[in-house]
Amino acid sequence: MNAIIVSGGAGFIGSAVCRYLVAETDFAVVNVDKLTYAANLDSLAAISDHPRYKFRQLDVCDELALERVFADEQPCAVMHLAAETHVDRSIQAPAGFVQTNVVGTYTLLEASRRYWEGLPGSAQSSFRVLHVSTDEVYGALGAEGMFTETCAYRPNSPYAASKASSDHLVAAWSRTYGLPTVTANASNTYGPYQFPEKLIPLMTINALEETPLRIYGRGENVRDWIYIDDQVRALHAVLANGRAGEKYNVGARNERTNVEVVGLICDLVDELNPTGRCRRDLIAFVEDRPGHDFRYASNPGKIEGELGWRARETFESGLRRTV
Repeated sequence: MNAIIVSGGAGFIGSAVCRYLVAETDFAVVNVDKLTYAANLDSLAAISDHPRYKFRQLDVCDELALERVFADEQPCAVMHLAAETHVDRSIQAPAGFVQTNVVGTYTLLEASRRYWEGLPGSAQSSFRVLHVSTDEVYGALGAEGMFTETCAYRPNSPYAASKASSDHLVAAWSRTYGLPTVTANASNTYGPYQFPEKLIPLMTINALEETPLRIYGRGENVRDWIYIDDQVRALHAVLANGRAGEKYNVGARNERTNVEVVGLICDLVDELNPTGRCRRDLIAFVEDRPGHDFRYASNPGKIEGELGWRARETFESGLRRTV
């Protein structure tokens, strides 16, 4: 029992988790992913032949396939990252978000519960299921304040609602069945290998190609950004040392407006790939999307105080490494 199942391990954060576990721990890593449009096996090339890494293509909603993986691999932990995550897509086609984020989480919880209930006592007590969620479940903030773990859930988009539903399922399985779960509510993550529908990679590519940089509204919406390496270290800390039944907000105190983020990307692209044109001139404001939350900011005091985790990258240093 020295294996960790990582669901969604071919996605942006999931692949970084797999690389980290192989490089920094002695665990065997079992990546289960159905390979949606946002998956990227190239991000796993560095570990694809490693003896402690294994990939199994399956849908997290496939109960029988999941149970076979548990039986074959005998994991000591599960890191659940399989999810649909793009807010715009959730507005256009919410059904897939309900299926993957809600039904998929239920299916994984049930497979985990049945497996855990069959373990001997010592293995039961050390087993963990880490559920990776989002700060969007809390809704929107005004100009002041930060999300804490005790904030009420007020999701505004179909994506956020589907993740809030999955959080409630995880909490219910912990309270009802005693399944040892921990939840990490992550803020906006960025870094290499992110699928280019998200703000930072999309704007970087468009700036390089000198195409319009379209920003919703006036670009005044605020997000709390965390670099991928810091996020992965936080998730590992929560898995390894988080208290069963608890949740932890993961934030880096890097609040920036969207227009600030795009402006910094423009400046970096101008510096690293000068063409004589100021990329900031490509910025164009477009009609805001429905239910666009004004501000997110997560207070990481709990994870810092209990687990000793701290973000290492500033937004500027992480953005430079990304661009």
